[in-house]
Amino acid sequence: MRTKIVAGNWKMNKTYKETKALVKELKKSIKDVALVNTRVVIAPTFVNLQKASKMTKKSVIEVASQNMHQADSGAFTGEISAEMLKGIYVDIVILGHSERREYFGETDELLALKVDAALKNNLEIIFCFGEVLEDRKSGNHFKVVESQIKNALFHLDSDAWSHITLAYEPVWAIGTGETASPDQAQEMHAFIRELVAERYLSDVSEEVSILYGGSVKPGNAEEIFSKADVDGGLIGGAALSVKDFMGIVKAI
Repeated sequence: MRTKIVAGNWKMNKTYKETKALVKELKKSIKDVALVNTRVVIAPTFVNLQKASKMTKKSVIEVASQNMHQADSGAFTGEISAEMLKGIYVDIVILGHSERREYFGETDELLALKVDAALKNNLEIIFCFGEVLEDRKSGNHFKVVESQIKNALFHLDSDAWSHITLAYEPVWAIGTGETASPDQAQEMHAFIRELVAERYLSDVSEEVSILYGGSVKPGNAEEIFSKADVDGGLIGGAALSVKDFMGIVKAI
C-alpha cells in the first residue's frame, strides 16, 4: 500500500517567532487526528529549519528543506549542502519546485545533480514538476512532464526510488486559485505512474507516492485525494494556516 503524504511548503514565509507558534499549534492539533499510513511534512525556511526540527523530534510531524545545493561544500555563497541538512536532522528535501525553475533558472540537468547529491547523503526527495498554462492549452502537458521526469530521474537505478516521492504541480494552478479538476489530476498521475512503470518494474511505479500540488484547500482536498493515483498533496498557501492545513490532513 502506497504511503499517503501531506506536505506543507511554507516558502518564504514565517519569522522565527511565527514558526515556533505555528509548529506548536500543529503539534497540538495533530494529536487529535488518527493517521493511518499517512505522513505529515512541513518545510519552513532555511533559518527556521533547526528550530522546527527540534520542536518536532517527538512528533509525527516531519521536517523538510525547500531546497539544497548539489555540491558537498565550496565557494557557493548563500547555499546549503545536503550534509548541513543532515547535521540538523532534516532528512527530506524538496527539489524542482516550479518557483526554483522559473525564478532561479534551475534546469533538469541541474536537478539531476541535486538528486544525486541528496541520495548520496541518504536524503529523501520530494521531486516537483509540472507544466505552465501554455503547455496545457497547446496539449503539450504530457510531453513536458515526461521530459522533466526522464531528464532528472531516469538515470537512477530502481533501488533509489524508495527514497523518492513525486509531486505533480501544474504551474498554472499554483497560488492562482485555479485548481486542476480531480479528473485532470488523476489523468496526469496515472500517466506518470505508467511512465515510471515503462522504465522500471511495475512494483516501483506502484510503490512510489505521487502528490498533487496546486491550490489544494480543505474544500477540494477530499475529492482530489479520492482519486486512485493521487497519494496526497504538496500544499502551499493553506499550509500557513493551522485550520486549513489540518483540514487537508483530515481529508486524506
